[in-house]
Amino acid sequence: MNAFARLLDRLGFEPSRTNKLRLMTEFFRETADPDRGYALAALTGTLSFRHAKSGLVRALIAERVDPVLFALSYDFVGDLSETAALLWPAPNESIGVGGEINPPEPTLSEIVHALGDSSKSDLPGKLARWLDALDETGRWALLKLITGSLRIGVSARLAKTAVAGLGGKTANEIEEVWHGLAPPYLDLFAWMEGREDRPDPSDPAPFCLAMLAHAITEADFEGLDPAEFIAEWKWDGVRVQAVSGQDHQGVRATRLFSRTGEDISAAFPDLIESLEQIRASGFALDGELLILREGRTQSFNVLQQRLNRKTVSARLIAEFPAHIRAYDLLRLDGEDLRSLPFAERRRRLESFVAAGASPRLDLSPVVAFGTWAELAKARLEPDQFGAGADAQAIEGVMLKRADSIYTPGRPKGLWHKWKRDPFRIDAVLMYAQRGHGKRSSLYSDYTFGVWREEDGARRLVPVGKAYFGFTDAELAQIDRYVRAHTINRFGPVHEVGHDESQGLVLEIAFEGLNRSSRHKSGVAMRFPRVARIRWDKPAGEADSLETLSALIKSGV
Repeated sequence: MNAFARLLDRLGFEPSRTNKLRLMTEFFRETADPDRGYALAALTGTLSFRHAKSGLVRALIAERVDPVLFALSYDFVGDLSETAALLWPAPNESIGVGGEINPPEPTLSEIVHALGDSSKSDLPGKLARWLDALDETGRWALLKLITGSLRIGVSARLAKTAVAGLGGKTANEIEEVWHGLAPPYLDLFAWMEGREDRPDPSDPAPFCLAMLAHAITEADFEGLDPAEFIAEWKWDGVRVQAVSGQDHQGVRATRLFSRTGEDISAAFPDLIESLEQIRASGFALDGELLILREGRTQSFNVLQQRLNRKTVSARLIAEFPAHIRAYDLLRLDGEDLRSLPFAERRRRLESFVAAGASPRLDLSPVVAFGTWAELAKARLEPDQFGAGADAQAIEGVMLKRADSIYTPGRPKGLWHKWKRDPFRIDAVLMYAQRGHGKRSSLYSDYTFGVWREEDGARRLVPVGKAYFGFTDAELAQIDRYVRAHTINRFGPVHEVGHDESQGLVLEIAFEGLNRSSRHKSGVAMRFPRVARIRWDKPAGEADSLETLSALIKSGV
């Protein structure tokens, strides 16, 4: 476990992609099975066990450390796992559970197996013994792993690329068989090292690695021929892939995947049931997950009611019916269509959707345009180009070369996304909290507000939170401001001075607004981020809640 922890620690502080790949490839080459397989599962987010709650970590450290010291340390460090790892006493100083002297260091596979088999009552004792046996870095990694908060700046794709480096393969080759594999990936590593043949991707409904688009601006259209592209609406939903197929025994499997390949089928049984009625021996659709009510596409805020749920009730399914708006066909009846031009795939998709006649599946319409000026107008006024009542769920246009094949990753020059310009308001910083990981010592999580008239007086009301958008230099500036202007503390949250005469104004960019009964202000922002710091603007001149309400009324 300590070796894996050292890898995580180095990855967390390594900015270079090349060096991250080198570190992971060396680790996979030098580490024996099954530990390296479970390490790969941890890095790709495919480990499955019951996560420990933060309360368990707090209880264990409370048995060993003065609570005042822990509170002061936690406030300074800002991260529970790191604080507990640093304060955990050496084994011969332990006074609680797991006080064994010089216990053996646990392996990663031992920890994974134990977590899968442990009851709730057994977990505290096992966790304490592991913490006794590990060094500071090992304890930190263990706590991050078991609490489900392992974030070190490494994507699943990058980890697979590192494994591919063992056998001179590409990440795409691994992606083709990935969903037929399971931790600790013994067959995958045997293939990479030439000891076995390529694993048989026998999964009847495998995920296809998604093709992504590059952002484009109006200035980028110079030299591009409109006749070579097909345009579609960019829907404000969640990209998904619907896959269905039969195994060798004729048993059918239908799955719904997120853009990154996470199987989210269990959260959408209504959609799976509808897709299974389509008469085809197998298919793979690329599209957008949306909520439709009475034929009208709902906002992303409505879709959120169905997201990130392990189970769903009949009432939730009835109130928020899931729907797929398809825009590509990747496989059909055993034929891989990804090498065909997009125009041909689109033609086959149109026929497939029409023949399927599924009430939960429709076709993303093509946006007709002849010049870039016409497309620019469609982007800003979708209701004038056939979108009708669905215009509220459109956040721009997609532009695809008619001759583009479906290539995994983000190839240049083939697909482009042209989103509407973000909306911007000036808001006042009200509260700040330390971040996590490399930001654990900096105040990087901000709650901001706008003015509202209450009982004849103007008061700030929180309207959102922002965690990104600023540079490292700007983060340091805001951090210094927070420390110098803190007027109150609520646990880890610092209240920053804010009234008519004082306050830091932040220009906030966001993609859209919705009414929300869950927020005190009555509004919810879509993707808010800090666009710039308005050192020049007095807090009293920040925007008002009426400004946001007007944006909602205008259809933002």
